[in-house]
Amino acid sequence: MSSVVVVESPAKAKTIEKYLGKGYKVLASYGHVRAFPKKDGSVDPEQDFALRYEVIADKKKRLDAIENALKKADTLILASDLDREGEAIAWHVSEELKQRGALKGKTVERITFHEITKKAITEAVAHPRSIDYQLVDAQQARSALDYLVGFTLSPLLWRKIKTGLSAGRVQSVALRLICEREQDIRAFVPKEYWDVEANCTASQGKFKAKLHTLDGNKLGKFALADGVTARAAERKVKAGSFAVASVSKKKKQQHPSPPFITSTLQMDAARKLGFTARKTMQLAQKLYEGIDVGGERTGLITYMRTDSVSLAEESITDMRAHITEHFGADYLPGKPRRFKTKSKNAQEAHEAIRPTLISQTPQAMKNVLDADAARLYELIWKRALACQMSPAVLDQVSADITSGDTILRATGSTIAFDGFRKLYLEGRDEPAREEDAGMLPPLKEGESVQVEKAEAKQHFTEPKPRFSEASLVKELESHGIGRPSTYASILNVLRTRNYVEMDKKRFMPTDIGEIVSKFLTKYFADIVETGFTADIEDQLDAVARGEAEWKPLLRKFWAPFKERVDHTMENVKRSDVTHEETDQTCPECGKPMAIKLGRYGRFLACTGYPECKHAQPLNDKGEEQPEPEMSDQKCEKCGSLMAIKHGRYGKFLGCSAYPECKNIQPLEKPKDTGIPCPECGKGTFLEKKSRRGKIFYSCSTYPKCKKALWNKPIDQPCPKCGAPFVTEKITKRRGLEHLCAEEDCDWREQGETSEAA
Repeated sequence: MSSVVVVESPAKAKTIEKYLGKGYKVLASYGHVRAFPKKDGSVDPEQDFALRYEVIADKKKRLDAIENALKKADTLILASDLDREGEAIAWHVSEELKQRGALKGKTVERITFHEITKKAITEAVAHPRSIDYQLVDAQQARSALDYLVGFTLSPLLWRKIKTGLSAGRVQSVALRLICEREQDIRAFVPKEYWDVEANCTASQGKFKAKLHTLDGNKLGKFALADGVTARAAERKVKAGSFAVASVSKKKKQQHPSPPFITSTLQMDAARKLGFTARKTMQLAQKLYEGIDVGGERTGLITYMRTDSVSLAEESITDMRAHITEHFGADYLPGKPRRFKTKSKNAQEAHEAIRPTLISQTPQAMKNVLDADAARLYELIWKRALACQMSPAVLDQVSADITSGDTILRATGSTIAFDGFRKLYLEGRDEPAREEDAGMLPPLKEGESVQVEKAEAKQHFTEPKPRFSEASLVKELESHGIGRPSTYASILNVLRTRNYVEMDKKRFMPTDIGEIVSKFLTKYFADIVETGFTADIEDQLDAVARGEAEWKPLLRKFWAPFKERVDHTMENVKRSDVTHEETDQTCPECGKPMAIKLGRYGRFLACTGYPECKHAQPLNDKGEEQPEPEMSDQKCEKCGSLMAIKHGRYGKFLGCSAYPECKNIQPLEKPKDTGIPCPECGKGTFLEKKSRRGKIFYSCSTYPKCKKALWNKPIDQPCPKCGAPFVTEKITKRRGLEHLCAEEDCDWREQGETSEAA
């Protein structure tokens, strides 16, 4: 008996074939083998949502290889991933092979595994099952919904806003959250408040306290609303004679977080490592597929697309033994800690993300993983082990120091026992408050306290910050929007579509992003409403559990949605969407000015166009741009001063005499390397920045000579072929290298390690 095993990736195929040995041929599908054709009609509502698939062009050879291998085998084993997408891939492979007649007389089995280890693979092969058609239906329903929304809304955006735009069922909700947060920030009016902080000295040390009660009245946040009131309170504190009235102490246990699921892994990797969700998932995929350890390839972590916090009993036993051996009995709780998954739709048969072997420590893996993969593995390893460690114990102290009816309050906490904190502490989206971290000297009731200094401090309320990757994933998850496998792609699409930009690692909507979101919110409010999208997710999960059929879900959604799309296409004008009236008048003709959308964003333009062509830029807040900042450089064409202007790719110098003179220059003049260009022999290489900010080197005679290099040229001839210069390249893996500038010469030399490397 022989079998053909189909997995998703070639890295898995080699490992699994080695584990299974003789009689098994393992081949990779390289992901999905069939998809909807990229044209309208692939999902046909008129034919009761008939779905039309076609083999993806570069997957035909993968299917041919599987078909040829099956000619010599008895069994087809479908071993794609254990989520909905994996189930759908297994179904598509079997359906396509069935249509080819390749499954006649063959047995078809489905297996899944949480980790790529020999034990897990052999256990899976010993207990096969059939394809789960409920999961397949849920995946098909999701794909059909997303297809219908995308292929119906996107053309509407092209007609009403501009070509090349896209809308997505989940992507548009995420964009709305980002845009609404931006609107809240713009509309936010800071509110002033004050507090009084005192530097105190007691018999056994110094500490800080804050004014808590004044004239017998407990102070709320805005009780000291201005400087006059606050300074009067400050004077009263300075004049007081204080003593400790009461000291309260209590112990508080802090328990570890559950092991990672997909969303929490993305959040903590963003907070602690600065990784995007996409990068986190790419690295996690590599760790799951495995590396060579001790001459044998093995997966390092369990499956990384999961919303379950369950752990295998065997792994818990290994973790507890490791804790006892390496940390001591005090760090091991009396019984194993088991976490319950909050999501009602989580598949409990899945596991949380954990190391396949806790004995493979981050230190041991540093030499076999690249730097970023090693950092992510360390995060996963520590979080998993910490979840089985003893809780931390904090001593919290609060003291009231009184002078008549004036009370100062001092608070602090110390770690009595670090417990799991010795290994790992979950990251925060925002910094901890100062008062959370202090500690107090021993204080006794009745002892005198000297106020060395009292200071009234002014504060202003702040709006909620823009979303980071971590906080946006958390927000989407809290609303039940999307699923673990979708977050990375959602955030990536928002960036690639130019709907958002990253400002200090936080999402800021672009002009086009705001207009798209405003349009969808106005005309398709329910589609971009969090509750509606979460309800759709619940319905899809009901299909996956076998509690609902998928076609009624599509029917209920499609009819009102299509009716609204048709009505909007017919009755909404482009100017209704892209033009916004203002109370400003044109300085040239006196007609009203409107905010319009142009190629590079929004701008102010006269409504008398095309008779009057007056236009002017807007600043980031949608207000009229102030007078441009002048540089000290003069235009070499007309002699006018050059102004610092803002364009699509950042700041640049433009002639202040525009539009009469249209000369522009980069803000920073290119650096001349002094190395002659071998192409033309006339120019030298200049260091420049591309529109996307990447450094490159091009001939100074451009556009006459278009010779350009990505690597930095070095004034040193190649010792092998004699080329006039070599280039410098820096990579994370190799560090600094020198390479010959000629493509047909393979000379390279390791340079000294630099800080940039």
